[in-house]
Amino acid sequence: MSGTGERARRIVLVRHGETEWSRDGLHTGRSDIPLTDRGRRQGEALRPCLQAWSFGRVLTSPMQRAMQTCRLAGLAGQAEVREDLAEWDYGEYDGKATAEIRRNHPGWTVWTGDLPGGETAEQVGARADRLIEELRVAQGDVALFGHGHFFRVLGARWIGLPPDRGRSFALDAAAICVLGHERETPVLWSWNEQCRQKD
Repeated sequence: MSGTGERARRIVLVRHGETEWSRDGLHTGRSDIPLTDRGRRQGEALRPCLQAWSFGRVLTSPMQRAMQTCRLAGLAGQAEVREDLAEWDYGEYDGKATAEIRRNHPGWTVWTGDLPGGETAEQVGARADRLIEELRVAQGDVALFGHGHFFRVLGARWIGLPPDRGRSFALDAAAICVLGHERETPVLWSWNEQCRQKD
């Protein structure tokens, strides 16, 4: 809070609800997987929390799991689709678990290993940077509906860390994170929170 009682603009990240692949620990990039029944319930549970905010803009990934979550949370009416919010492109590893990949590539991680046909961490970071530039001049609070790995990169880039430092930010299905500023410094106000009423 500022001394005048006005609150600085906040960026609210909302990860989509559960899918079969996220539940089973499979890398889910550009495969357009829908929510499970549990994922739909998670999306509905977001509604009272997010409606406590007054968003100037709502942006969503083009993937159906993110758009479904946005609709179930009650914000689809003002949502704009942003390609830059799509999940990390895992290329040939889409739909595979880390343990499966490590059978041929010991020690592999999405953060440091090759993704044949997919994006590098730096390429995902460049998408995050483009979005951050847009968010820095947005009027009012902004809600983003998207994906775990992309939001982890976005969180890292927001506070000036390299994209691969997103590995340090765990993020559950249907979790909420809040980005903002303390004076002029970009900060993480909260991370990986389950829905609760805003102050």
